[in-house]
Amino acid sequence: MTTRLSSRPALTGPDGLPRPHRAPTLVAVAHGSRDPAALRTVTALLDRVRRLRPGLAVRLGHIELDEPLLPDMLARLRGTAVVVPLLLARGHHVAHDIPAALTGAPHLTAHLAPPLGPHPLLAEALHARLREAGARRPDAVVLAAAGSRAPESAADTARTARLLSARLGGVPVLPAYASAPAGSPLSVPAALRALAARGHHRPALASCFTAPGRFAAQCAATAPGPAAAPLGDHPALAELVLHRYDRALAARTTCDRDPTRAATVTV
Repeated sequence: MTTRLSSRPALTGPDGLPRPHRAPTLVAVAHGSRDPAALRTVTALLDRVRRLRPGLAVRLGHIELDEPLLPDMLARLRGTAVVVPLLLARGHHVAHDIPAALTGAPHLTAHLAPPLGPHPLLAEALHARLREAGARRPDAVVLAAAGSRAPESAADTARTARLLSARLGGVPVLPAYASAPAGSPLSVPAALRALAARGHHRPALASCFTAPGRFAAQCAATAPGPAAAPLGDHPALAELVLHRYDRALAARTTCDRDPTRAATVTV
């Protein structure tokens, strides 16, 4: 469920009239893609976020390939922002690229939320996309993700696979990666072969991607059975974006009240 921001008293402006508290801007960070459908999809997701939280300022920045790029978006902002990566696991972008962009925006007070995965709401969205693809009762699933050299990324994707397996009632879910080299045991074709060796010749493929792009298309093309669409603007993903925003903001508030405590954001 989405954690809602608590109401706050009105502030008094220079004219003495009460003015409503302005919540920090939500800055969503997408990877970016040469596929034009990616930007349309992320825009639709953020439109859903705005409908869930009327009045909240929501902005979009990209790590690469699409505009606006994150540093350019941050340069236009003032005040306070909560930065929510629309990425589904930890990796280089979360650990290095986004913090570097924030370091380059000293005029802005920014709080960085974790990526969207792993989380039960992510598993809910993956499950729904599988059902939409016709995989209502799959006997096995490959969870196709982008992948990263960072071990934290594999750990997050493995946890998402376990959450999806539980959501499917214990169906085996193997995580696999679009960026794994050909022949790697971590590649999507290798996961499909491993399931075939266990007698699962038409497993479903869950697309652990926020939006369409080269990796999502490559993975779907390998699937011998139903292949789910990327998560896109699924309602559970929009709820998860706001959940990350709220938790990051709550951690900031706790730290402000007690400066001796480090602000941590938990799943």
